[in-house]
Formats: sequence, C-alpha cells, structure tokens
Amino acid sequence: MKKGRIIFLNGVTSAGKTSIVEAIQERDDVFFYVVANDLFQEMVGEKFLLQDYWKELSEVIIMMYHTAKLYSDMGKNVLIDGILVEREEIKPHYQQLLEILKDNPLDIVEVFCPLDICRKRNIARGDRYEGQSQEQYELLSKEVQYSMMVDTSKSSPSECAEQIIRKLF
Repeated sequence: MKKGRIIFLNGVTSAGKTSIVEAIQERDDVFFYVVANDLFQEMVGEKFLLQDYWKELSEVIIMMYHTAKLYSDMGKNVLIDGILVEREEIKPHYQQLLEILKDNPLDIVEVFCPLDICRKRNIARGDRYEGQSQEQYELLSKEVQYSMMVDTSKSSPSECAEQIIRKLF
C-alpha cells in the first residue's frame, strides 16, 4: 500500500498554521486528516498539565507523531499542526520526529510570520498571551530542514495553502 503524505506545518503560535490547515481542508483536490498539538494537548486534561505541563505535553506530542505515522501507513494524507521546540523534556525533538517518520513521506513547511504581527494576533485572539510567540521562537529547533516556507504576513491562508499544494503535490 502506498503511504500517505505527511505535511508538518511548523511555526510559533499565531503564525497562521491552523488557518492554513482550514484552507487546505476546504480544497476539493486533496484530502488530509489533521493532528494538532492543541487537539492532543486536550487529551491530557488540565489537572495534569497544571502539574507538569512540558512533561505531559512532550509525551502526547510523541504520541501525535505515531498517530500521523499510523494514518500515513494506511495510505492517508496527514497534516501536522505543530511546533518543533527543543526543551529538556522532549530533546532531541526534531530527531525524534525524523526517527518516528523515517519510513513515511514527510515534508516540513515553515509557517513564518514576523513576531510583532504574531504578538498582535495573540492579543486579538485572547486565548494566548502577548509574548507567547516570542517565547516559542526562542525554543524552536534550529536544525530543521524545511521543504518550503510560507509567510502569512504576505499571503492569505488560502494563498499559503495553494503554495503548499502546488509545490508539494
């Protein structure tokens, strides 16, 4: 069976990853299942996240990658809405991702947005704190090899989706 494609949208909070996911899912020419940090974080439960956030989040992120692998192994395309950060609890994060998905077709897309715009988006959203994107940026894995980059400050989510599908398919 041919494995499904895995596209990892990597970027800080409010960079526009989820908006791009939604734009891709609106398309008629390609279908993806979605796994996302936010969705898997909800599986843990607030009580445990409050006790040791990074430990619990790190474990569930690794499970998310195994879930993406399972879908791909079954011939299904998968979008990962996430962020590759290097913290003690998950190091070496990027290498773990590559090891788990080594036999699957993986493309990592950098979802870029200037931090000042992310900060404004965080404030407007209300469910993120103002400096959250900056904090995540400082933790981003530095050695990631990207297949491409999209800039959400210059292109709409649907334009970014079009760029991704055109280049990777």
